[in-house]
Amino acid sequence: MLFGLIGVLIFSATLPMTRLAVGDLHPVFIAIGRAAVAGIAAALLLALRRPVWPTRRQWRLLLETALGVVIGFPVFSSVAMQYLPASHGAIVVGLAPLATAMAAVLLAGERPSLGFWFFALLGTALVTGYAVSEAGGLTWGDGSLLIAVALGALGYARGGLLSRDMDGDVVISWALVMFLPATLAVSAWALLDGWAFRVAPADVKWASWIGFLYVGLFSMWIGFFFWYRGLAAGGVARVGQLQLLQPFFTVLIAALMLGEALDVKTVGFALAVIATVTIGRRMQIR
Repeated sequence: MLFGLIGVLIFSATLPMTRLAVGDLHPVFIAIGRAAVAGIAAALLLALRRPVWPTRRQWRLLLETALGVVIGFPVFSSVAMQYLPASHGAIVVGLAPLATAMAAVLLAGERPSLGFWFFALLGTALVTGYAVSEAGGLTWGDGSLLIAVALGALGYARGGLLSRDMDGDVVISWALVMFLPATLAVSAWALLDGWAFRVAPADVKWASWIGFLYVGLFSMWIGFFFWYRGLAAGGVARVGQLQLLQPFFTVLIAALMLGEALDVKTVGFALAVIATVTIGRRMQIR
């Protein structure tokens, strides 16, 4: 649970940092470029560690992991941050634990109890209710985040399963390196062609580059060292419920970094969601 919590803390700054970066950088470039930055670091780590070459089964699981956390979640969450405040997006991403639990059942062979599902669904209802009350209905940004959550859950479940056989840092590094030729080529083209920028290249603020580097090195890579180790040790469904703490941390970070409003309703919904995971994580999982 401690490893999982450290991963959640690192991931909690993802949306505020992405929000910081999309002011001057194109969201698709942020999504692909952050994978390229993390992929370069991952390639260096693998070269130093020289882990055992993955088996055919592990390559298949690595591909599914990469499609979820290297491509799917970054692309759709970056697009969503054009339309939504980071604090609002954090509550919608609170659906991730339920999606991760479903993926654990379908892909990792876990069997949560009825009590677990009750509290997981209660948390989901709270999250959905918040999103609707804030926007007057689900927007395109919410839809993009929901797709990101679904793909992220796939990557979490497969990566957690792989982490039972290899270290978490090796799992995410192999997943990043698989797509490195493509992400590096697209990123280089975006920079040279100029579509990576939403302003003149010389006018890109340092804050945007800092946000970009954070989501590349921490959100895309280092956070998974802890997250996958936690999922492997404590179970995908149970440890995955820690993601329900992420909205609370993200709202605080967005308020401190971006000056976004921290209203009573947002805090109330976040605390209610946190309560569901506090009780739900004690429920039996086989």
